[in-house]
Amino acid sequence: MKLEIITPEASLFRGEASSVTLPGLDGVFQVLNNHAPIISSLKSGDLIFELSGNPADAEMSEQLVQSGSKVSVSIKGGVAELNNNRLIILAE
Repeated sequence: MKLEIITPEASLFRGEASSVTLPGLDGVFQVLNNHAPIISSLKSGDLIFELSGNPADAEMSEQLVQSGSKVSVSIKGGVAELNNNRLIILAE
């Protein structure tokens, strides 16, 4: 799926991910490729995703922590929208 993580200050990531784990208001949840459309509020916590495709094609901020194919970043809250295999996360 196409993943885009945006904060008021900068774009943190733009690229392909196979799974994304998000800190939702009602608990942590995960979305995978071809997931049903969803909109969710996010709370403070770790956003973790697994890269897919060619990682060299991804635009990645220095704020992200990468360990192999997994990448994480701490957020203070935000909103996530997934539609047509495209996940956009507006985070603080």
